[in-house]
Amino acid sequence: MTNTKERAEDTCPLVYQCRLSLSTRTVNHLAGLLRRRLKTIRSRWRILPPGKIAVIVLAVLHHDQRLADMAGGSNVSESTVRRWRDELIGLLAAQAPCLDRALKKVAKKGGEVVLIDGTLIRTQRRTGKADRRNYSGKHRSHGLHFFTLTDENGRLIWISAARTGRTHDNTAARHDHILARLRAAGLGALADLGFRGLDNDILDPVIVTGYTATRTHKLTPGQKEANRVLAVGRAPVEHGFAHLKNWRILTKLRTAPAPASCAPCSS
Repeated sequence: MTNTKERAEDTCPLVYQCRLSLSTRTVNHLAGLLRRRLKTIRSRWRILPPGKIAVIVLAVLHHDQRLADMAGGSNVSESTVRRWRDELIGLLAAQAPCLDRALKKVAKKGGEVVLIDGTLIRTQRRTGKADRRNYSGKHRSHGLHFFTLTDENGRLIWISAARTGRTHDNTAARHDHILARLRAAGLGALADLGFRGLDNDILDPVIVTGYTATRTHKLTPGQKEANRVLAVGRAPVEHGFAHLKNWRILTKLRTAPAPASCAPCSS
């Protein structure tokens, strides 16, 4: 068998089109952020207009299009698309609300509770000891841990910065001082059994979790009913995660774990 690097006959680079299932308002918002950024740094030239750059970056984030594919279809280099992606992610992260501000906004609208939970965004496994901290024993895969808050209807109101995959939900909550900030905002929270032990105030708990059975202690009918009611109340948080992971780039990150997220304001 003879190996050859010659291209087959009648072949040429092809460009395909796909529908971006996002509103025009989203594209215009991202393009507006880029225009203000260019005006601030006094940059008068980009190889493509801000609107086109916004569409390319949104295609990468929402459809998880490969950078090389988007670069080839736009006649730019892969590194250029990567630079646009990182720049616009930074601009979007700067728009994220602080945790205290998000909680005050919920309380101002008449909300009484929020839903809290953690999720794992899987990443491509790297070899060596450097990536061991990103291995989650619970999910048996490598990834990054995110701690999120949603309102009673499952709408995402705040998400933490990325942490190593082995991070426990309680550890993330303690690091962000969730308990103290919920008390300051006058809000409660519904959580799963992974948050047991986070709030030890029996008389006036802020974080409500369910009951768990042990070998020597079976759940009473009242405790089972309480668990059922709690499960119904916190079900919308899973809808929030589903909406978040509609952005296919969050189903499995192909980027390095370190720059996977820009840390939002948590103070």
